[in-house]
Amino acid sequence: MRRRLLFSTLAVAATAVLLLGLPLAVVLSRLEVNEAGQQLERDAVMVAKGMQYRQQAHKPTDPQEIAKTLPDRYVIIRRSGGAPITLGQRPPSGNTIRSRAVTGDFDVTVEADGAVTGSRLTKAVVLIGALGMLAIGVAVGLAFIQARKLSMPLVELAEAAERIGSGDGRRVGHRYGVHELDQVAEGLDRSVRRVAGLLAAEREFAMDASHQLRTPLTALSMRLEEMIAAADDPEVVREEGAAALAQTERLAKVVNQLLGRTTANESGMAEETGVDDVIAQQVAEWEPAFRHANRKLEVIGTKGLHALATPGSLAQVIATLVDNALEHGAGTVAIRTWQTPKSVVVEIRDEGRGVPAELAPRIFERNVSGRPGGTGLGLALARDMAAADGGHVVLVRPRPAAFAIFLRRPGPEGGNGDRAVSGPA
Repeated sequence: MRRRLLFSTLAVAATAVLLLGLPLAVVLSRLEVNEAGQQLERDAVMVAKGMQYRQQAHKPTDPQEIAKTLPDRYVIIRRSGGAPITLGQRPPSGNTIRSRAVTGDFDVTVEADGAVTGSRLTKAVVLIGALGMLAIGVAVGLAFIQARKLSMPLVELAEAAERIGSGDGRRVGHRYGVHELDQVAEGLDRSVRRVAGLLAAEREFAMDASHQLRTPLTALSMRLEEMIAAADDPEVVREEGAAALAQTERLAKVVNQLLGRTTANESGMAEETGVDDVIAQQVAEWEPAFRHANRKLEVIGTKGLHALATPGSLAQVIATLVDNALEHGAGTVAIRTWQTPKSVVVEIRDEGRGVPAELAPRIFERNVSGRPGGTGLGLALARDMAAADGGHVVLVRPRPAAFAIFLRRPGPEGGNGDRAVSGPA
């Protein structure tokens, strides 16, 4: 590109110099020749009138005086009835310019060397050529600067586009003062933001998927361990096998929900759901884990409640809170249900040390965990899934820990206006 700009500018400058310089040289040559001819004509008229004046004044003619007046001219003076008078040196033949004037009895011819006029014309043409070359040089210099100003940003923009293709999230950042180049830079910066957002969404989806799949896989592995331990009892094997199959089906639902999360309507999937059924399913899945830990999982509170929720999402939210109580809490874990005028509440609490005071305000932030090595995703995902159905998850008591899920009640009076309301103990 830089070479093309230089060549095109050089061609334009040379063409402009030729189009202006050649006519100017022709005009100057004609002006010089005309000026020389007019000067000779004036000299001839001056000599003729001077001779005529002297004759009328009865003064003698002094050729030497005329020669001093016109030192570089060859003058021939003819008078009627007299011999010609010549003054000066005749110029070389073939390169002579002359002019003639007749006044009274005198006929004067003045000749000059044309080489003198040609010399002046040559100097003028050389000056025009020098100015033309200077103009071309200045044009090439400006073209070089402009080519650099245009080519360097294009190189930087090409490198930025290459970085975007390789996943580098660095922006172009600066602008170049050229409207078109600035538009390209802004477009690349927008692309960087979109690509960075897509990559972040992919990473977040992978982390969410791995976390959400971990809980049902853990429950499934415990069911399989129960089956292996009870291999001598066909009735127990059948029961555990059915539970493992149900857990596998739930795992498939979790996968489908994760894959369709980006296109599903956030609240359009909520439906009237029996809360007792979802809690009973979770109790059946988590009972083996609590038996292994020599702990107890119990359900208390109001029965027969219904809420607007997606069954799979509600099950994952409850599973996350139960898993959190099993991992971080102690003693008996209670799942307690009740309702308020606007919400159905599911509370999960344990008898452990609870949430540290410095961690409580940030407990629902991503990547915030109460133990080393934790992902810090569970509670954040639980909050997002509950919000997708129009509900919310809150920490109602830090010590001992008690989390509550507020769900919308079916009917026109349903809402989510009750936040962090603790039910009866």
